[in-house]
Amino acid sequence: MPGYTPPIYDMTLLLDKVLSMTSLGRDDLDTEIVHSILEEAGKLATTVLAPLNESGDREGAVFAGGTVKTAKNFREAYQQYQQGGWNSVPFPTDFGGQGLPWVVSFPIQEMWQSSNMSFGLCPLLNQGAVEALLHHGAKDLQDYYLPKLISGEWTGTMNLTEPHAGSDLALLRTKAERADDGTYRIFGQKIFITYGDHDLTDNIIHLVLARLPDAPEGVKGISLFLVPKFLKDGTRNDVTCVSIEHKLGIHASPTCTMQFGDKDGAVGYLVGQENEGLRSMFTMMNNARLSVGLQGVAVSERALQAAKAYAVERKQGKPLSGGDTVTIDKHPDIERMILTMESLTLAGRGLAYEAAIFLDKAKMNDPASQRRVDLMTPVVKAWCTDNAVEVASLGVQVHGGMGFIEETGVAQYYRDARILPIYEGTNGIQANDLVFRKVIKDDGSALSSWIQDMKRSAASSATVTGIEVLEKAMNSILKKAGVPDDAAWVAVPFLNLVGYVAAGVMLERIAEKDVTKTRISGFYNRHLLPRIYGLLRMIEGEEFVGRE
Repeated sequence: MPGYTPPIYDMTLLLDKVLSMTSLGRDDLDTEIVHSILEEAGKLATTVLAPLNESGDREGAVFAGGTVKTAKNFREAYQQYQQGGWNSVPFPTDFGGQGLPWVVSFPIQEMWQSSNMSFGLCPLLNQGAVEALLHHGAKDLQDYYLPKLISGEWTGTMNLTEPHAGSDLALLRTKAERADDGTYRIFGQKIFITYGDHDLTDNIIHLVLARLPDAPEGVKGISLFLVPKFLKDGTRNDVTCVSIEHKLGIHASPTCTMQFGDKDGAVGYLVGQENEGLRSMFTMMNNARLSVGLQGVAVSERALQAAKAYAVERKQGKPLSGGDTVTIDKHPDIERMILTMESLTLAGRGLAYEAAIFLDKAKMNDPASQRRVDLMTPVVKAWCTDNAVEVASLGVQVHGGMGFIEETGVAQYYRDARILPIYEGTNGIQANDLVFRKVIKDDGSALSSWIQDMKRSAASSATVTGIEVLEKAMNSILKKAGVPDDAAWVAVPFLNLVGYVAAGVMLERIAEKDVTKTRISGFYNRHLLPRIYGLLRMIEGEEFVGRE
């Protein structure tokens, strides 16, 4: 079973030299301090979380007697994580957080996800719940719940999906009824709830989308409610896990079916305003989408490390030019696969961290940065997670037949990665979000600004030409604005084109600061960036195969 080594050098290279973290004006965070924080996080990731990755996958979470028991040693690992203060890193000091920038939190989160993605999903969802309460919760809810959620003493969940609805939130049936005491009673069932029940903490705080009796139809009639597992007086709320899913991957992360209001109704507290739950939900969702994109980078890094370790040890075949048997990393096709894995992983990390630094600037009341992070969110989520599946698959391929055997561990990375393009909004939804809400809605203004930034950084004819291709693609999308179906048909190719071009520029920026990355950037420009020409043909096409 391959181990995990946090790529702290690459992380700090991005923070210190490529993304200019100093632009945030944080004099208390110099290179030495950030490096020491990452080193400490790396110790927990390598010595506590990574050793549980394979055993957790094998054992899984268990549902019995109406409760969920996590895999062996997960509870103890969570206690070390929580007591070390790691859950509080990016949150405000007003509620017990450490107040560190998101761009510092991202490499820390990447370590949790690389070392043990099933474990890392718990704090990831908690993070979204915290953000929703910070932005939309009433003061009494914030004062009572945020300190415990931020410290990790309690965990939070997002309850959106229902069996009949999937991603179509307009179809939600979960009901909310007003109570005389100003609270609400929630009735309904939610599915696919990550860590909806577990034994890691004493309380679980659910954020639940539901519909009031007099609410308007569709998504405009959705409200958001905070529903704790245990109420303030210690009594058990009317919310239970009724089953957990048996999944392709992330076996140690319990994916629960939650029942609200089996008896008298689950007590809930309104978050934000009635019928404005969609706004609150997107606060949670956008936070989670960036983090899921980061998960894609994290799983890619784990698969990459395993492939490289195997390739330098496995002897097989002789060079085509003749000679003795060599390790497989000397064969051109293996080199090609590993360089593909390296370039997609490094570029994805750069884009995810860049989105985080714009998120930090947006929180400093910078509207331009908010537009940029809004634009980058669907790209980071979709492009990095699709790449995670490709990178994990290549990791299996590098191992050959042994990659298909569970004992090597690399099959788990592939299985775990496969959920990433699906949850927190499928990648098709991300593409529609990019095309309709982020490009067409503002006539390409935000994307044009990003393109101008890319032009200032492009260092080769390949990326300069790539940017020109992106501009053609954007213009084609804008021309399709009047016929939404035409734009929707090519939304995914368009998102991927944006990702490939931005990644090429990012790799050149990295190589400019570290010449050892030049080979990765050059390989990417020759072997992966040319994919944009096929994507452009799809986008500019006027006819669609299979369409009547």
